[in-house]
Amino acid sequence: MVNPLDTALDPARRLLRTVFGYPAFRPDQEEIIRAVLRGRDALVLMPTGGGKSLCYQIPAMLRPGTGLVISPLIALMQDQVSALRQHGVAAAFLNSSLPYEEQQRIMAALRRGELDLLYLAPERLLHEDGGTLALLRRIEISLIAIDEAHCVSQWGHDFRQDYLGLDVLADHFPGTPRLALTATADEATREEIVTRLKLTGAERFISGFDRPNIRYTVRMKNGPGADLLAFLRERQGQAGIVYCLSRRKVETTAERLRQAGFDALPYHAGLSAQARRRCQARFQRSDGVIVVATIAFGMGIDKPDVRFVAHCDLPKSVEAYYQETGRAGRDGEPAEAWMTYGLQDVVRLRRMVDESEAEEDHKRVQRTRLQSLVAWCEITRCRRAALLAYFGEDYPGPCGNCDNCLNPPRTFDGTEEAQKFLSCAVRARQRFGAAHLIDVLRGKETDKVLRHRHQNLSTFGIGADLSARQWHAVARQVVALGFARVDAERHGALVLTPRARPLLRGEQSVELREEVRLARPRPARKERPAAWEIPAEDEPLWQALRACRTALADEAGVPPYVIFHDATLKEFVRTRPQSRGAMLELHGVGQAKFERYGSAFLDVIAGAPRPEEDLQSGQHP
Repeated sequence: MVNPLDTALDPARRLLRTVFGYPAFRPDQEEIIRAVLRGRDALVLMPTGGGKSLCYQIPAMLRPGTGLVISPLIALMQDQVSALRQHGVAAAFLNSSLPYEEQQRIMAALRRGELDLLYLAPERLLHEDGGTLALLRRIEISLIAIDEAHCVSQWGHDFRQDYLGLDVLADHFPGTPRLALTATADEATREEIVTRLKLTGAERFISGFDRPNIRYTVRMKNGPGADLLAFLRERQGQAGIVYCLSRRKVETTAERLRQAGFDALPYHAGLSAQARRRCQARFQRSDGVIVVATIAFGMGIDKPDVRFVAHCDLPKSVEAYYQETGRAGRDGEPAEAWMTYGLQDVVRLRRMVDESEAEEDHKRVQRTRLQSLVAWCEITRCRRAALLAYFGEDYPGPCGNCDNCLNPPRTFDGTEEAQKFLSCAVRARQRFGAAHLIDVLRGKETDKVLRHRHQNLSTFGIGADLSARQWHAVARQVVALGFARVDAERHGALVLTPRARPLLRGEQSVELREEVRLARPRPARKERPAAWEIPAEDEPLWQALRACRTALADEAGVPPYVIFHDATLKEFVRTRPQSRGAMLELHGVGQAKFERYGSAFLDVIAGAPRPEEDLQSGQHP
């Protein structure tokens, strides 16, 4: 017997195939779309690259009226609308970047019911004059999708004040299904989203947080930029994002990378809007560009082939780290999340929290989240399992695709070293930072040590057997394990916590990660999936298809991946379709895109010599 719910999804499946070029829904997408088509509200957590947008785009095309999408960034709207228009979907956005005449044209089309989807920023929707909201109330709204819904959380990592006003949508559009969508939200943030957006009773769809194609690596800082350059030299020609905490560091890092031969651009809020737009356009439309940025960059970028995200400084929380690293590998191909950090990062971030004007409860939450990230950096077990556990997901592990799995760290009984360090902090009255305490432990008679007469402390010189680098590792892990905290009000002084008492009394032991000064042999890299590399004999066709895509993208004024993703071009190389029917069978080729671009790519494929022809002519390398 045919399930009527499955039959009801048939039109959605047809749109998926004919418009977007995908053969089947992922399981979670199908369930979400079914709920929305039935008029239900939904809370959707799905990892970046998991296909969240289809969960509201397809229902908006099927339900009567226009789908309203609330999005926090202009770039995010422009990207999605450009992609939808290439698929032949009637979509538009309204924001301050558009000329007045264009805004009027879009509102006229909206009144006539000609749009399937309209993207708006929350501040435009909630503008004091109420004009936009009044217009929307006069037309038929098929659904309301609130993208990046974690922005509603005042205690979250990416709070947007205007998101707090979106609860009015429940009152103005009763009976209209509303979706709150995000890639990042722990349990507390989920409950805050539901409460603030009045989504009580919404169906909840929590997809797995795992991004198995991303490799996680965390290193300790060795010097200004040396580690980053070593990391990037193995990835020459790849697109990536490098995050730094300050604008000044963004500028100096970008300049250092340019001098080293990389196509690197700075991006931060101190640059003009025009400069930021140019940077964003270069990143989206060119190959191998590296953007060095503060966290202001990347949230609205739907670039699928970002091969790495590198953090030169510690992010503010596990949520922020997960969100930022999620910008890598959206195409499902192998990608890397690489980070280097030191105790000074903890000092700086802790000071930023303590000196902010936020309420004390908010500061407490932010400190806890920072501590959780520091602890994650220092773990010795599978990073993926620990990361997913933070979001409440049980991952069996080990993953085999993080630094701890690929090169398990050596550990040792560090009880004595931790006791020495904490004792030194106590004898120095918990008023000094790690660097000074390490000088005392190593018996260094610096000006500061002599000025405070710390050469007379019982702990002076008791750690001379360890290098400064090794003691810094001990200090970092003592903080990560919660035995001490950084006190920003005392200029980064290390203050003991209650957890230190049993350790100092000898009632508890502790395992620490061993700090080895000499670099260990690099582990053998995991084999890339077969689809990652283009066979040498197919390289001419691959380059010809990419050149064709670039030309078409320039003509259309869109990034190349909006024409076709790399994965689709690779399918062209692998299958060499010769007809409309054969091309429409491939992943990512819908009817509208074929009508626009199919013949151009078929011509390229038809004109390319097959590998066996190269061999017969003796031209094969």
